[in-house]
Amino acid sequence: MLKNMSSIRYQHLMTLNAKNRLLLTGTPVQNNLLELMSLLNFVMPHMFSSSTSELKRMFSSKAKSTDEQSTFEKERIAHAKLIMKPFILKRVKTEVLKQLPPKQDHIKFCQMSKKQQQLYDSLMAKLKRSIEGPEKTSELCNVMMHLRKMANHPLLHRQYYTAEKLRSMSKLMLKEPTHCEANPDLIFEDMEVMTDFELHRLCSEFSSLSQYKLEKELLLDSGKFEVLDQLLSDVKKKGNRVVLFSQFTMMLDILEVFLRHHQHRYIRLDGKTQISERIHLIDQFNSDMDIFIFLLSTKAGGLGINLTSANVVILHDIDCNPYNDKQAEDRCHRVGQTKEVTVTRLIGKGTIEESMLKISQQKLRLEQDMTTSDTGDEGNIPLDMATLLKTSLGL
Repeated sequence: MLKNMSSIRYQHLMTLNAKNRLLLTGTPVQNNLLELMSLLNFVMPHMFSSSTSELKRMFSSKAKSTDEQSTFEKERIAHAKLIMKPFILKRVKTEVLKQLPPKQDHIKFCQMSKKQQQLYDSLMAKLKRSIEGPEKTSELCNVMMHLRKMANHPLLHRQYYTAEKLRSMSKLMLKEPTHCEANPDLIFEDMEVMTDFELHRLCSEFSSLSQYKLEKELLLDSGKFEVLDQLLSDVKKKGNRVVLFSQFTMMLDILEVFLRHHQHRYIRLDGKTQISERIHLIDQFNSDMDIFIFLLSTKAGGLGINLTSANVVILHDIDCNPYNDKQAEDRCHRVGQTKEVTVTRLIGKGTIEESMLKISQQKLRLEQDMTTSDTGDEGNIPLDMATLLKTSLGL
């Protein structure tokens, strides 16, 4: 609510009558410097409100050329640090918890499987044609999500279940007691919007469709699964335990197939898990050392989840906001952890995820540049996500 000083909501919040204002936040640096200045303007309106137009000009303008960009961005960071220094107090975990073991970060680039690469390239060409012309932010977000899903697993789209197969399946569904009086055309319409994995699950649920179930090879056909298999094998040999995150609950469903296939014991928690059940699952994982993996959706990895009995974190796919991933990692790296924590991010090689990683690293570097001393190199200001996505697509 406070990141955009040009919004109507911001103007309303500025009218709050308070003698003093204090902001407490876990992520003091937002997406860019202008958003940070908006927060500072809210905290100290009597000092900055008369200069909002100048702040906007200073921190929203861009360099004209690539050569000018580096110097320009360093100057912007230096200006921002000078303005902010008297008003910001930052305490980091390493300063407060001296006894906490270190955390190591690793990135593993995963080559897509041959079939997955073909499908990704085909999808890329199709989406590129669809967004050429006037830019629409909603379309770009949609394109990004499609590419992210394909980079993680082909079954998050629909290509194996053709329209012809769906027609046959919709008629066979009439044999089921629950659908004997249903309209096959309506069943077909419902099936059309389902992914391959959802349709496979449907075929597993209804015996009349069992002939259309996907083969195990297709369920395991993912570049990340090849890397994950080796990674989990190495971790298990060392006697460590794993917390495995994904952004997508359906990806968690496919990961369950993968884990059962490789006979890894696991527990799963996502946004749909009841609050009362969560505590039981966490206690079970922390007490039963034979459970190798705790499977979590990234957004569900928030407050109150203590998984310090594991010391390996694997992010199957990353979030657009690096702070969501960092919060997820800290389910292991917190008070009570006795071992060094290893965090591994799986990134689809040559996919949109490489661009997402670049954005995330720049956001984190911006925070580091803004909150460390003046010595050392300054980082770059994060690129706009839409601009970076268009660059990735070659537009």
